[in-house]
Amino acid sequence: MRNNQVYETIIVDIENHVARVSLNRPEVHNAINDTLINELYDAFEKLKSDNNIRVIILTGNGNTFCAGGDVKWLKSVVNYTFRQNYEESLKLAKLMYLIFTHPKPVIARINGSALGGGVGLMSVCDILIADENATLTFSEVRLGLVPAVISPFIMCRIGQSYVRELFITGEKISAHRGFEIGLINQVVPHAQLDKAVEEKVNSILNNGPTAVTTVKDLIFNVSQMRFPEVQEYTAELISNLRSSEEGQEGMNAFLEKRKPTWVEE
Repeated sequence: MRNNQVYETIIVDIENHVARVSLNRPEVHNAINDTLINELYDAFEKLKSDNNIRVIILTGNGNTFCAGGDVKWLKSVVNYTFRQNYEESLKLAKLMYLIFTHPKPVIARINGSALGGGVGLMSVCDILIADENATLTFSEVRLGLVPAVISPFIMCRIGQSYVRELFITGEKISAHRGFEIGLINQVVPHAQLDKAVEEKVNSILNNGPTAVTTVKDLIFNVSQMRFPEVQEYTAELISNLRSSEEGQEGMNAFLEKRKPTWVEE
């Protein structure tokens, strides 16, 4: 994927093995509409096969990460048929799953508040780092709706206990509360947000590229397996990695007390 790809609602910048995907609708607080969904899907799908990219950062331009569904989009949805609503919702569900299962590690740089589907977008990322001033809310019930599409990803992060409270009440919570319940990995002052993200990016770039992709598969697959089958799967996986070119290089570099070839000076 090239960094000169032109989109209407997002910006993709690529530099030093890192792709920064920015929601670019600051005038409406980066609210979600059908164009944004389609463009995010296109960008993340193309990033899957770009071997130059080793980390993805997802963020929002302006002062808000993502305000959930766009008002104009919701006005059109009001008049949708069941089939139209189903197809629109399925597109969003496929986008969430694409990011959730993406082979590249995805860091959410939560530069401001997130509502509804915006919380869903950040929740499907691997590592969530938030501005301490950000607030989060599952506001769907206040509109007579439910956070259906994003629900499995939120439950993966925080479990039923907190999901019951937040989905039912629609209450706003702080970034610090999000950290306490496991929804967010790290909360920092606004001035330190970019530094915190950069540090996490550098940590990932020190690791074997294939190992990082494989460990994402490991986490997903093991969570779906029962113990009898997981034993064979994990034994086979580590055996393959130990005999692979990257595994051999990593182990030899450790034994020889040098940096592996994938770590740039």
